[in-house]
Amino acid sequence: MKNYRELILDHIDRDPPSMEVMLGEVPVNGDHALNPDPDDWLEPEDRKTLRAAAVLVPIVEHAHGAHMLLTRRADHLGQHSGQVAFPGGKMEPGETPAEAALREAEEEVGLDRSFVEVAGYLDLYETGTGFRILPVVGFVRPGFELTVNPGEVADVFEVPLSFLMNPENHERHSAVWKGKRRHYYAMPYGGQYIWGATAGMLRNMYLRLFEHQQASA
Repeated sequence: MKNYRELILDHIDRDPPSMEVMLGEVPVNGDHALNPDPDDWLEPEDRKTLRAAAVLVPIVEHAHGAHMLLTRRADHLGQHSGQVAFPGGKMEPGETPAEAALREAEEEVGLDRSFVEVAGYLDLYETGTGFRILPVVGFVRPGFELTVNPGEVADVFEVPLSFLMNPENHERHSAVWKGKRRHYYAMPYGGQYIWGATAGMLRNMYLRLFEHQQASA
């Protein structure tokens, strides 16, 4: 992708929403985008409260092209085991979204925050497990060394940003979960199955960056 940095900076939010907005009654995208019936995407036990979370969207600025750094969660975890994810998690009291995302990246894969330039924020994403996730976009300077926490992460890998921002790679898949068919985006790449909330946030990123081009075409 040429001029990806300028494109991203022109189309993301420079300031995060307040906690009141993050958890308020505002329309957000999420797992329900392809599952308009709440009974098809929202877990009944998670309907009462929403929890704030933040993930780092780490764009590694290699000389040969920008890549996205992603993780595969450890297989023994109780929730979302084995799934591809951004580094991130639940926000602690008093943390900003950027602080939470950087802390989680350090804890999960040992990404030193001194290599990360926080650029801004994408759209909130609501999951069927009751989280409102704020994606924090960070430009990552090459030269970092990672130390994977095996208690949380099984693997860490990179995907070309050009692949993830190509709508031809945004597949729609479905599966039966707890007796109901649920639809979701998937972006299989190199033996890794990027799907669910991670693919949904990447799809949102694509729409944020390129939807204006489609509208003017």
